[in-house]
Amino acid sequence: MLTIFHNPRCSKSRATLALLEARGLKPRIVEYLKHPPTKGELTALLEKLGKRPRDILRKGEEAYEALGLEDPSLSDAALIRAMTENPVLIERPIVVNGARAALGRPPEAVLEIL
Repeated sequence: MLTIFHNPRCSKSRATLALLEARGLKPRIVEYLKHPPTKGELTALLEKLGKRPRDILRKGEEAYEALGLEDPSLSDAALIRAMTENPVLIERPIVVNGARAALGRPPEAVLEIL
């Protein structure tokens, strides 16, 4: 099943969803700010992306600085906990197709997993 972790207020997220729909695909849409991933779900997403937590952290968000997430000594577990508690910190959009996932930055990057 094709899934997009989507923020409708984000232009890249909207563009990625439009790209999928233009190809006749109807992904399951997860508005992750309303329904944040659990620790296990986020860990699985990271594995599918082949990335570490810091790789998908939105460093420009107010919560990033407020929580001191720039500290390089923070563990992956601490970063995952911060992202599940503050989903605005998760880079978007993330598209999942089975065992593979891609970050839609740029939107065309998701085409490699289709």
